[in-house]
Amino acid sequence: MEARVDNGVRMDWDEFSMTAPAVLAALRALGAAVDESGLDKGLTELLKLRASQLNGCAFCLQFHLNIARKIKIPQAKIDLVAVWAEAPIFSQRERAALAWCEALTTMAQGHVADAVYDELCAHFTRTEVLHLTAAIGAINAWNRLAGGLRFTPQVPA
Repeated sequence: MEARVDNGVRMDWDEFSMTAPAVLAALRALGAAVDESGLDKGLTELLKLRASQLNGCAFCLQFHLNIARKIKIPQAKIDLVAVWAEAPIFSQRERAALAWCEALTTMAQGHVADAVYDELCAHFTRTEVLHLTAAIGAINAWNRLAGGLRFTPQVPA
């Protein structure tokens, strides 16, 4: 049995990308499909931040914080995404998407309520719902890989 490194990393990013290039390509392809869907990049980044918070994935949280800042998501939204339900800064559309994100991310704890889906459908087309769901599924897959293997977060210099 191989010993873990002192910092708790089970596998680093480079080893993952070299060992499982097809997995990396598949996840990137899913992300690209969501990006090409026309959904607002700021919205999908907020969903990725929230799912990563819920899943406790430091690598993905830092990765998407870096992107959120780069694409100029308002700092107040970045700061308050963890408590979006109590923060009036989020639009009804964002709130519906964030509720959907939380419901899907925590669905092992209970079924996804019809009310959450109905609210989502009040603000998004069926195609958008599908792509939002794919975005949430993708970040949850990333969280399980990066969080489970404890990739080291990449903090910008």
